[in-house]
Amino acid sequence: MPSDIDLSFTDSLRHVQRREFYEHHKLLAVTMILIVLLLPLVGLLVNGLFGAVSGALISFAAYYLTPYVARKLGA
Repeated sequence: MPSDIDLSFTDSLRHVQRREFYEHHKLLAVTMILIVLLLPLVGLLVNGLFGAVSGALISFAAYYLTPYVARKLGA
């Protein structure tokens, strides 16, 4: 398993890396669950169906990209 410094972007998208990251960062995992569930609903209230789809896309992108960004920032 590569270290956090040597972790490439494509490696960070793998399920094993993402699961390991969220297991070590429980508060962030709970926060991401809330974001994934609530952002589409907020988008629906604000901008209808387009907002719901946009909220879902943004929340899933955040779920996948957060481990990579957090490791690069040193979290």
